Amino acid sequence: MALFGGLSDVASIDTSTKAGQSQQKLQDDLNQFLNLLVAQLQNQDPLEPLDANEFTSQLVQFASVEQQIQQNAHLEKMLNLQQTSQVGSMVNYLGTVIESLGQDFAVENGTGKFTYTLDASAREGTITIRNASGLTVWNGSAETEAGQHTFVWDGVMNNGQQAPDGAYQVIVSAQDNFGDLMDVKHTVFGRVTGAGAEGGNVTLNMGDIEVDMDDILAVQEAPSVQ
Repeated sequence: MALFGGLSDVASIDTSTKAGQSQQKLQDDLNQFLNLLVAQLQNQDPLEPLDANEFTSQLVQFASVEQQIQQNAHLEKMLNLQQTSQVGSMVNYLGTVIESLGQDFAVENGTGKFTYTLDASAREGTITIRNASGLTVWNGSAETEAGQHTFVWDGVMNNGQQAPDGAYQVIVSAQDNFGDLMDVKHTVFGRVTGAGAEGGNVTLNMGDIEVDMDDILAVQEAPSVQ
């Protein structure tokens, strides 16, 4: 018979969760402690018996740790339910077009869209687009006026061929009048094709590109196909 209700059924411990792993370790530590306690009781000097207060205090500590683990397990379940609910609610995002912070954008049906923002006017600026392998497939001049600029890439690469649909990265570089690099803020647009969650982090997908919910700035209806 186990001393603690939560540790009575070792086979029922779910070690795939953090709380379960802690519970398994507590079970192992408790078993080791009880084995040592039994051995001490069997070999104690009858004239100088063990102090019951000492091992009672240790058992109370085990019980306190178990109680904390049970609380953590309940919190894990609540977080998992909340995460599942969030993923379910994100079904409404499927098919919509989002604008998010970042530099990775999707080319779909031959086009991709992004913005870049300059806090001040630049002396010169360049736009570089790389494919998923990190190779530069297109570059050109960027607008140099202060403010946000929207760029729609037609997918035509430097070699004149059409870029295949997929994930790309944009890098806008700008220099001030002293030749120093300026900070450039990027946002990207893409159609939501999926949603998921991993490690408590809920994300939307634009093809192969994952986007954190915290990075989403706007949501729009997808344009109707004529």
